[in-house]
Amino acid sequence: MEERDFLALADAELARMEAALEQLSNAGEVDFDFELKPGGIIEIVLEDDSKIIVNRHAAAQEIWVAARSGGFHFKPPAWTGTRDGLGLADVLSRCMSDQAGRTVSVTW
Repeated sequence: MEERDFLALADAELARMEAALEQLSNAGEVDFDFELKPGGIIEIVLEDDSKIIVNRHAAAQEIWVAARSGGFHFKPPAWTGTRDGLGLADVLSRCMSDQAGRTVSVTW
């Protein structure tokens, strides 16, 4: 896949994730903050100041998630995990739940 095609797919997925995080934040069920940073990076900061970093990695053509529980890589177009086949939203929900100490469901 051409790099520009990957970047378009990844940016669209990150935009969907950003909208889902905004909706979850507005619901007020879990205390967290997030910021979209240049270069396709979303930084999520939980109540205990722990972080989850989501970024696109053009060289590998993957979206990567770094959380307290480990690192996860996702391949397009369905953004499934390279280790376990789980979806990006499912893994992000699990990571946020682990770090928030309560169930968090992020869907998009």
